[in-house]
Amino acid sequence: MSSPVNFDFHCHSAISDGILSPSQVVAWAAGLGVSHLALTDHDDISGLAEARQAAEDAGIVFVNGVEISIEWREIPIHVVGLGFDVEHPGLLAGLESLRGGRVERARRMGEAFAAIGIPGVFEGAMRYAANPQLISRAHFARYLVEIGLFKETSRVFDHYLKPGKPGYVEHRWASLADALGWIQAAGGVAVVAHPGRYKMSSGEMRRFLEDFKDKGGRALEVVCGSHTPEHARHFARLARQFDFYASRGSDFHDPDERYVNSGPLAPLPEDLKPVWRLLSL
Repeated sequence: MSSPVNFDFHCHSAISDGILSPSQVVAWAAGLGVSHLALTDHDDISGLAEARQAAEDAGIVFVNGVEISIEWREIPIHVVGLGFDVEHPGLLAGLESLRGGRVERARRMGEAFAAIGIPGVFEGAMRYAANPQLISRAHFARYLVEIGLFKETSRVFDHYLKPGKPGYVEHRWASLADALGWIQAAGGVAVVAHPGRYKMSSGEMRRFLEDFKDKGGRALEVVCGSHTPEHARHFARLARQFDFYASRGSDFHDPDERYVNSGPLAPLPEDLKPVWRLLSL
């Protein structure tokens, strides 16, 4: 392409745990100069049609996206799927299976908070969930900020919502093989989302990336809103070593949260292969 590609292939709308509608997410990205955008809501693709129309109106190249919740060796991990057929029955059935049970999990989280003296958290979190089927820890975090427990959602996660903390409740997610199978069957590209966020040793990360590649994974999110510059350098090295394509995404949820937004993201190192080259754009 002759003009620079400012791509953001990881962002969220109110369909999952963001706060803006799909078209508002597109408008936000357009205002920051994004040229290529993927909406990647958690385990749900119902916002893609609205986002695609808004992107066409704004002159942005739009890519179908989703962020799939998986579990690998009991470690929760997210995999982004890009450029897939939105009508593929296997993908649709797989995502529907993941959405089932989220409300029941959320009820149990509410009970866990009540047990430590914080009642009404389930009901409060549900007020933040535009799509109740996709109620998530982020909705709980926003409610707990609202009632003054902490000033930032990241602090709520650290104290209450991560594995081993009092508000965390396990949920059965997809396997790595399931998620990659759904994405590939639908003609898409699988990307490891925000690898710097996972509590893994360097050896565990390498074993995961080997498994990911063996099962057909193609790309690694190198530049991300939740990555530090050191994270980006580290995962750029791993992308080279594993011969992965490199992705870039803000992980945008809310203009008032502290994640880096679409426009200011650092560029990918020039020697890496950008993931958009794998897509029919």
